[in-house]
Amino acid sequence: MIFLKSEEEVLLIKESAQVLGKAHAEVAKWIKPGITTKQLDKVAEEFIKDHKGQPSFKGYNGFPASLCISLNDIVVHGFPSQYQLREGDIISIDCGVKLNGFHSDSAYTYPVGNISAEVMNLLKRTKQSLYLGIEQAVEGKRVGDIGYVIQSYVEKFGYGVVRELVGHGVGRNLHESPEVPNYGKRGQGPKLREGIVIAIEPMITLGKRSVVQEKDGWTIRTTDRKPAAHFEHTVLVRKGKAEILTTFKYIEEVTENTTLMVSI
Repeated sequence: MIFLKSEEEVLLIKESAQVLGKAHAEVAKWIKPGITTKQLDKVAEEFIKDHKGQPSFKGYNGFPASLCISLNDIVVHGFPSQYQLREGDIISIDCGVKLNGFHSDSAYTYPVGNISAEVMNLLKRTKQSLYLGIEQAVEGKRVGDIGYVIQSYVEKFGYGVVRELVGHGVGRNLHESPEVPNYGKRGQGPKLREGIVIAIEPMITLGKRSVVQEKDGWTIRTTDRKPAAHFEHTVLVRKGKAEILTTFKYIEEVTENTTLMVSI
């Protein structure tokens, strides 16, 4: 069942999303060589709880942490650990917040220090594909329209679009219907109606699109060990123009010197 959110419920999701955006920014302040990914997780959890929220991910189907932290060739669902960030890494931070009974969900991939131009372009273009997908989240379109524009944009650069993991509805539950793939055909899939809230989250690889799950039952990495990027917003379907409920504003105030400006 696809739930339509009332304007009152949308406001509650926005409140959750503000805490989430600020939690991301707190983490962004600490992303530098030498910090452990477990320390980043602690920063996020403490910030969320201090602002009366709950980390959506911690305990979800047994997930052990507040953040999914995915490094380099890990696409999503990486565990925080004692690994110390190194110059040249890329790190995806995926976080969710539950506040007032509603979830919000977003992700951002950061360079750690200087990275190659090739990998920086992967980050920029994955971020751009997110916004292209969001443009399709309007009443009367279909889910396949979102996936089509993401896929057609990134594949022209030779990138891979992960098929096994998709975006999703968001609301009282972290994962709701409909599923939102990052590939597809125009005019296919569930019809979008005003009031549907979805997480759009391109997961794009520098090499082949094939992935494998590690023995921990969570971590997903590329089979060819090439880097992957992941960006995500929680979005409200509206008439005419989608409304982005989450925000990268606070992240980009912190990372203004390394902001991933759109590169088409």
